[in-house]
Amino acid sequence: MTDTSAVRLKQNPHSTRGEKERKLEVSIGREVRTLRQSIGITVADLSVSCGISVGMLSKIENGVISPSLTTLQALAQALGVPLTYLMRKFEEERSVVQVKSGTGVEMERRGTRAGHQYKLLGYLSTNTSGVVSEPYMITLSDAGDEFPAFQHDGVEYLYMLQGAVEYRHGDKTYLMEPGDSLFFDADAPHGPEKLIDLPVQYLSVISYPQVNQKTS
Repeated sequence: MTDTSAVRLKQNPHSTRGEKERKLEVSIGREVRTLRQSIGITVADLSVSCGISVGMLSKIENGVISPSLTTLQALAQALGVPLTYLMRKFEEERSVVQVKSGTGVEMERRGTRAGHQYKLLGYLSTNTSGVVSEPYMITLSDAGDEFPAFQHDGVEYLYMLQGAVEYRHGDKTYLMEPGDSLFFDADAPHGPEKLIDLPVQYLSVISYPQVNQKTS
């Protein structure tokens, strides 16, 4: 092993620690900004409340510097939260789902019949965003089918990959071809109206607020 390699090995623990410190700074900064904005005050207002300069607060919110415990305590008091709240999202487990090409969970949805394929590409039952998203790969291959109108909570995003279809939303239809997209309020009746060029394949992403399960 060369001397250079040995130096690298010695530096790795410090590099990892520096990375964690950086992530902590960014996490604290985001939490401070989110809390400040949620209570509707400016950086200048918070500066007065906690006795920290505007410039310093700006650096903290942008994750540029690592604030001292005294500074964090002053911020927490001014924002009306426990000090630990400012660090609550640091190292919080984040969910991730990978679906390899050609895989996915085939789903039965209302109106699903032969020639319809709804493949769920991933699902996070709980996450930190407060939003649930369901990405589907939808393939339609029977030109003679009649399609039901879907209607549900949230918003939906479509991205056409193959074929062509007239897609209905409310009282209007849209010609969808490869590369086209449609983003809409899913509360209005929507769905394929007419298959023009088969097979039709598009990505559908449905997003809606995450419902907290509470026991009475």
